Parts: sequence; structure tokens; C-alpha cells
Amino acid sequence: MGDEGPYQRLSGAQILVEYLVRQGVPYAAGIPGHGCWNITDALVDRQDAIRTVQVMHEQAAVHLADGYYRVSGRPMLAFTSIGPGAMNAAIGMGTAYVDSTAVLLAVGSPHTYMRGHGLLQEFERRHGADNPRVFEPMVKEWWQPSRVDELPFVLHRAWNQMVSGRPGPVLLDLPMDVQAESAVVTIPTPDAREARGRVRPAFDDVERAAAILRSARRPVVVAGGGVLLAEASPELAALAERLGAPVVTTWNGKGAIDETHELAAQTIGDTASTCGNELAASADVVISVGNRFTDWSASSYRRGVTFSIPPARLIQLDIDAREIGKNYPTDAALVGDAKAGLGDLLAALGPGGGPAAYRTTAYFEEIQRRKRTWFEQVERLSGSAAVPMTMARAVREVQAATRPDAIVVTGAGLPQGVVKQRWVTREPRTHITSGGFSTMGFELPAAIGCQLAAPDSQVLAIGGDGSFLQTMQELATATMLDVPICMVVLDNSGWISIKGGQQAFFGRTAATDFIRRGALYEPDYAAIGRAFGVHAEQATDPDGVRPAVERALASGGPSLVHIRVDRDLAVAGPEKTGWWDAPSPEYHPEERARYLAGLAEEQLS
Repeated sequence: MGDEGPYQRLSGAQILVEYLVRQGVPYAAGIPGHGCWNITDALVDRQDAIRTVQVMHEQAAVHLADGYYRVSGRPMLAFTSIGPGAMNAAIGMGTAYVDSTAVLLAVGSPHTYMRGHGLLQEFERRHGADNPRVFEPMVKEWWQPSRVDELPFVLHRAWNQMVSGRPGPVLLDLPMDVQAESAVVTIPTPDAREARGRVRPAFDDVERAAAILRSARRPVVVAGGGVLLAEASPELAALAERLGAPVVTTWNGKGAIDETHELAAQTIGDTASTCGNELAASADVVISVGNRFTDWSASSYRRGVTFSIPPARLIQLDIDAREIGKNYPTDAALVGDAKAGLGDLLAALGPGGGPAAYRTTAYFEEIQRRKRTWFEQVERLSGSAAVPMTMARAVREVQAATRPDAIVVTGAGLPQGVVKQRWVTREPRTHITSGGFSTMGFELPAAIGCQLAAPDSQVLAIGGDGSFLQTMQELATATMLDVPICMVVLDNSGWISIKGGQQAFFGRTAATDFIRRGALYEPDYAAIGRAFGVHAEQATDPDGVRPAVERALASGGPSLVHIRVDRDLAVAGPEKTGWWDAPSPEYHPEERARYLAGLAEEQLS
């Protein structure tokens, strides 16, 4: 068992808990049940090191752990019982997997000697104890140990898989007898079991990329979530300044560069910025860092909308070799950590550049001109005095009530897009969103995790009424923890994001408005907040939003601000600046013709 000692006689659940203590994990979030009550019992004896956080739904436990990791860069434990408890966690694990978030999920499993007998909550018609196969598409790896003495080996392998390379969630399916029985073991020492260095791209590939950049006239840097995971923001800004290149960001890349920086050219994709899309589409060299080129951020690969690759040449830096060249052909492939790779690329380029050089160029003037045009466009809705207010004006007023380092969390729908366009993100790890999985209900439980990770920060969750209704029970979690998050509910009485898409692609809408007896169904969300025990109030006009949010943040505990916003599709959400491939049927001929015209211009191969 190695020389890590001391040897101790511990139950399986105690081994798990002691390993987490060695890793410095401060929280374990979940709901107890018979399948995991050995784990919760073992946590009782280590309350000095790990706090158990009760949630109201297992999905929220994983979202909470997800938010915690995105802000702190450190994983925590989520736990559930067997069966429905584990299955409830699937949405959270899918969100974490798509967005490359490290989450450790431990779930109960049938006793090893009862596998296949149809144990309560067991899937066994095809294979005994088959529950973890549900998670196969959404975890990096899963383990189902059969003996207690296996656990130390399993645990350090699971941890390494979770945090190494491209991070992601892992699953421990722990049989109930393995949790309860004991063995003499030694707990792995993290320093002796983990690779702590950064993976560097090959020297020849770096030199090839540098040669391409030396000849570039219109370079653009694309920053994805990998920049933030690698803590590579300083190197990213240094490369942009060395080249005089604008930096555009994906949804999860927002915050990779201070958005007040003169080379920050905002976001790219379907609901992004005009300046970001136009600059990226007209680039002669694109330097992509930690970015997957999803349809949402690449305007469904329609040439000339967000990217034109080719003829633009692509330098792609990514920790995951499977992403290299997946959606666009590359001229230089850099497989490695974003921080190490950018540092090597800067060294290969050598000294030069900087503000004194790039500020005198026509390209820099174009960047500033396109940015000014975009900000003027944003102001049309952000500065509106209409009542009910535009969502853009509401978001502007919410941010006006916060500090520059406030953390904002969004889930899915119109608020996600409006925050992407309107919120000015100054620091890394302060814009948290469910990106590629676009999960409704993410914002509230993830915000709780963010607040636990950054207790001195202002943390706000911004969601629509439809998204809030999916996980609003976690107000109870926030209240029991007494965390000072502020939940902002932008209420438009429906699934208005989907309604807008239906109108665009079908020319009509269906099943998107919240209706009761022929009228809009409009719950009193402030009253709901007060019923949960949080400070809650409502704002109905633009001038009332900022003071309401200020009072909420000053309350010292969890709070909710209910804001009624305009539901007119013309002004309801973000500006649509890109393109999204959502097929229209033949029986809607006009919409179908527009769809086919865009489809014909896609560069997908």
C-alpha cells in the first residue's frame, strides 16, 4: 500500500471522508438517504474539516459544487442516495461535463452480495447494479469498487482523472456494504499521487504558430473557458498587447480579459456583439485558446457571420487533443495548457508590440470604431425608460448596484444572453453561466456554491421566472446557510426565449406563455421569497431596480428582487447578432427558405 501511512482501520465511508480532508475539501453537499447514510454518518465525525450542506434537490447539490469550483478552482463533494437521488443529479453532472467543471459525485449502490436481485432502487434487468451506466455520457470516468481496501486506490485515480488535463466530473458508485465495512488502509498523500505541472505544446508547433502570427495583419484572439480554468488571463492580455489583436470571448470565456480593456472586443456567437462577430469574421489569423467552437459561439459555422475559416488561418491551443481541428482545420495545433502554451508563444514571438505600437494602427482604430457602434446599439435597450422595463435596462441597473468584482450567475434563456451582452465583466471567475448545456435552474444553486467559495464577494443569480421556478426550492438552502446571495427574478410570464425562437423559425408560437383562465399567470415572487425567509422586494420601474438591489445586498443574508420586464419579442431579450441553425419545416415556406439560405453557407465538414 505504499509508504504513505499511518495505517488505520476505517470504514469505506470514513476512507472517503479522510481522503477528502487530505485534499482540503471544505464542503459536501447533498441529501441523505439509506444509500449514502454511511457517508453522512462519517461526515459527522469530521465536522471540524468538512461542512455538510443540505440541499432540497440533488440536481442543486451538483450545481452548487459546480459553482464552487468555477469560482475557487477547487473541487468539492456532492453526494446522493441510490436510485432517484442519483438520477436527480444527472442534469448537474451533464452541465459540469459539457462546461469542463471538476465535480466529485458519490452515490449509493446495492450491496455487493445483493447485486442483480432487484434491490430497492436498483437497475438490474440488463446488468446488476447498473445505475452508473446512466452517467456514462456525462462523466470522465466512473468507479464501482467491490472491496473496502480498493477505495484508497480508486480515490486517488478518480481525483486525478477529475482535475487533470481537461477537468470534468467523476462518479463514485459506492456499494452500501463497502461504505459500512472496514479495512486497515493508508490514505493516499496528494503530493505523491498527482501530476501538478502544466502540459506544454511541442516546440516545433509553437514556432510554427509564432511564424504565422508574425505575418498576420488582422489577428483575433478567441478566449474560451479554458483560459479561466488555466488561470491564463495575464498571458492572454499580454499576447493581445504584443500583437495589437482584439480579444473576443465565448460564453464561458467571458472574464478572460477585463472588458474595459481597449483590446477587449466583447463576445462572439448568435446572441453576442456585432463588434466581436465582425472582427472575428474578418480576421486573417484566428488564435483560439481553450475554445471548442460550438455552434452557439460560432454562429453554427455559417461563413462570414462569426468566423471565416478558411480563408482565415487558425492557430488552436487546447488541453484536449480531441478538440483540435474538430470543427475547423488548423494551421498550427498547440496541444497543451493555456497558461503554459501562451507563455511559450509569447517567448517565441519575442519582445515588441505594446500600446505604443498598436494604438497608431488603422486596425486599432477599426476595433475602437466597431466597439463604439456596438455600445451605441446596446444603449438603445439598456437606456430605455419604458415601463414595463426592458431586460437590458434591468440588468444595467442591477450591475449599477454592485461592486466591479461582483460575481454574476446565469442559467439559460433571455437573461443569460442579456447578461452576456450587457454585463461588464472585469475579473476572471466572476461571470458564471451554464454554457454548452444551457441548463435552466442552474443559477440559484450555483450562486450558493459561488458564495461559499468567495464569502466576501457580492454574488447575484439572475434568471427568468421560468428558470427560477425549476430550482426555487434552493432558497431554503440559502436561508439555512444564511449566505448573502441575491436572486434577481426577471419576470416575463413565460418561456419567452423559446417564444422568440418559435416566431423566428415558424412564424407562430405555442405553449410558451404562462396562462391561467385566459390571463397571464403572474405569481408574487417577492412574497414567495419572504415565505422562504429571505429579504425580498419587487421593482416595477427602472429607477427602482438599483435601490432595491442595493438594499438586498446590504441585508446581510439571502435576498430576492422581483423585476417585471417587457415580454414584447422586439425588445424582450438580447440583440441577435449572429446565426443559429434551427431547422424550419417545409410547411412554413418563408422561414424554411431563410433557414436553407443560411444552411448553404455553413463551413461544417
